[in-house]
Amino acid sequence: MKNTDKKTALKAIKKKLQAKTTTVSNEKTITENSLASPNVLDDDKNLFNNVVGQVKPMVVDSIYYVKKTNKSKSIIDNKNTNKALAQFHFSDEFEPNLAHQGPMKYVREGVDSFEVKNLRRGYYTPDLILDLHGLDQNKAKKELAALLYACQKEHAQCICIIHGIGSHILKTKVPHWLVQHPDVMAFHQAPLEWGGNGALLALIELKDKFDRD
Repeated sequence: MKNTDKKTALKAIKKKLQAKTTTVSNEKTITENSLASPNVLDDDKNLFNNVVGQVKPMVVDSIYYVKKTNKSKSIIDNKNTNKALAQFHFSDEFEPNLAHQGPMKYVREGVDSFEVKNLRRGYYTPDLILDLHGLDQNKAKKELAALLYACQKEHAQCICIIHGIGSHILKTKVPHWLVQHPDVMAFHQAPLEWGGNGALLALIELKDKFDRD
């Protein structure tokens, strides 16, 4: 092969390589521009929002903090429940002398009756809330015992017990149980913001506010 022919062949190969490189570069530029396109980004964002927007947050009925944190946090476990039941037993036969007219309320002997008014007026904000919806009488009793045990551990002076209305079983039993516990100073039907006729606010006597063990 002559030198002239070799040069011609080399030039042809060089042009093909340059053309191929240009094509690859153009394809890469188009791909990058597509990914950076506002329309593509908006479509991805809308797709994500449509999927996530259909997800509902889980709701867990349990005791949780109100004043100290915004996140629901369970503080009842088997260990605490067992301790609470070992320390105190609610009697289902006990019938306290509570008023049958007007809102449910109680004040322990020796406690200033003005505290009941403070509970009614919403002066106290609950530190712990217990929702008894969906629980049978036996389970509700255990949860309430654990709540009152937790009050000393968590230094909770005011608690809210949501008993609901329903068949009036828990609505009747919860006040009877609370009256029996020596740590309960007073309780009153909760203000509307904390459950109204379906809940009670109770004031707890703290034995030692420095003992958190």
